[in-house]
Amino acid sequence: MKKQTIWILAIVMAIAFIGLLCIQIFYMKNIVEIRYEQFAQGVRQSLVAVSQHLEQDEARHYLEDDVRDVEMEDMMSQYLGDNSQLKYSFTTSSGLEAYLTIKGDKSEINNLKKNGGLGAHYNNLQNKYRNRYLYQRDMLDDVILNIMSKSSKRPITERADSNRVSHYLRQELDTLGLKVPFEFAVSNHAGTLMFKSSGYQTNTNDRDNMFVQALFPNDVNGANNFLKVYFPTKSDYIFSSISFMVPAFAFTFILLIIFVYTIIVAFRQKKLTEMKNDFINNMTHEFKTPISSISLAAQMLNDQSVRKSPAMLQQISTVITDETKRLRFQVEKVLQMSMFDRQKATLRLEDVDANAAIFNIVNTFKLKVEKYGGTIAANLDAMDAIVNVDEMHFTNVIFNLLDNAVKYRSEERPLSLVVASRDLDEERLEITIADNGIGIRRDDLKKVFEKFYRVSTGNRHDVKGFGLGLAYVKKMIDELGGSITVESEFNVGTKFIIILPLSKN
Repeated sequence: MKKQTIWILAIVMAIAFIGLLCIQIFYMKNIVEIRYEQFAQGVRQSLVAVSQHLEQDEARHYLEDDVRDVEMEDMMSQYLGDNSQLKYSFTTSSGLEAYLTIKGDKSEINNLKKNGGLGAHYNNLQNKYRNRYLYQRDMLDDVILNIMSKSSKRPITERADSNRVSHYLRQELDTLGLKVPFEFAVSNHAGTLMFKSSGYQTNTNDRDNMFVQALFPNDVNGANNFLKVYFPTKSDYIFSSISFMVPAFAFTFILLIIFVYTIIVAFRQKKLTEMKNDFINNMTHEFKTPISSISLAAQMLNDQSVRKSPAMLQQISTVITDETKRLRFQVEKVLQMSMFDRQKATLRLEDVDANAAIFNIVNTFKLKVEKYGGTIAANLDAMDAIVNVDEMHFTNVIFNLLDNAVKYRSEERPLSLVVASRDLDEERLEITIADNGIGIRRDDLKKVFEKFYRVSTGNRHDVKGFGLGLAYVKKMIDELGGSITVESEFNVGTKFIIILPLSKN
């Protein structure tokens, strides 16, 4: 798959995920706003109902007092006797029995009884009762005004005590399904709290969770007291009602993470494919040269004149031997890296004097450096340089690093190589290999130890290799219990720093 295709798919999927997230966020925001509005409306309705309950309780209080007074007068009347009423009973034409009781002035009732009938006084009594009804209705209005006048003068703690307010609040909220904890207080027009519940905070400034309702708004003197109700867990209640959205967001984020991971893997696979293609091209070139040399030598052996020349035979034999070793070395390097991917390397560990081993490698490598007009120096200052390593692999590590320094030398200045060792502490040895070559760009520094990876200069066939050398170095140093880092500045030079544990023996 082309990189452009991957980018197009990534952009389309990103737009789709962003759109999905925006829709979910917009939907959740609308639900939260609706829930807040429903909650506020339900609370206001409950507070109005509480205020009405308190007003009804107060009216019932005064009416019950009046009823008790009337009942007391009625009891006294029954006890003393009552001649203020006249009772009649009669049967209608359809057979229904009816009873009529006439109440009025005692003397009039007595006169009516003496006369033995209702006829002459009916019209007169009707007028009297009409006048009495009008009078009683006016009296009822006076009673109501009297109740309102008296009630407004009662202390608020008597008109709306804490227990009744709490009971009505809980009852009304439960009726509307708002089963949330609350705290309340009653204050006057100046804001002074007359009484409050145990959990009400006097310094509460959370206006969003506070609701206020006027108490007894029909008082003659106006509404002077207010019921304040605070819901400390209002937000939790609102968001608990939309908890069903959490799994949707969770699944969306999981899909987003999987998508991002898939895109990263796709780009890595694309890059790995390019690196492998480059590796195959380099490997083909590396193998082609020794194979061509061996093939040419074989063709020369078929020439009769060559066979008769011992010197020529010796030269051809040397070429075949050298090219065969070169070919075997490349094949072993590939197989060795393949083995490292599958399992832990098998090492033959022994105590080795790193200074002596490095000194021998430098002496052997000096001719190759001088061939390109360069110099190599060994500053082996470590006093204790005994390390427990596989000598063959340790030698290959140093050789690979020196060989890279020669391959990536600068054409603008003579090659200069410095190999040094020093004691870090009683447990570690530091080995550095520095050169003044072309250096490595900062973007490539993090990738130089990756298998098959080669910097831009290495992708040209003028510098041969598979991109396995530094991967092999990193693998072996890790196997030996050490670490390797690289410092480089482009067009200035590169330094590799190896730290190995000293032998405990």
